Amino acid sequence: MSPKQMKLKVSNRLRVLRAEEGITQEQLAADVGVTRVTINCVERGEYLPSLELGLLLARRFGRAVEEVFLVENPYEKNSDQRA
Repeated sequence: MSPKQMKLKVSNRLRVLRAEEGITQEQLAADVGVTRVTINCVERGEYLPSLELGLLLARRFGRAVEEVFLVENPYEKNSDQRA
């Protein structure tokens, strides 16, 4: 698979992390300097945040980026598939 053909699937744990801390989308948005709509779109997977925003969000929760954003590895074979 060439890099041009690769499409990464990225999910996030923002909603879960917000719930753990009991904060709203508005509060999280204010903390990282974006709008509530941006946070909503990121949470729903409609918008992939910039590297800068991803780092700010991870730092806000005191987590590594990999703990907030989960990337499916396109090079791993699905264990259900047979060779």
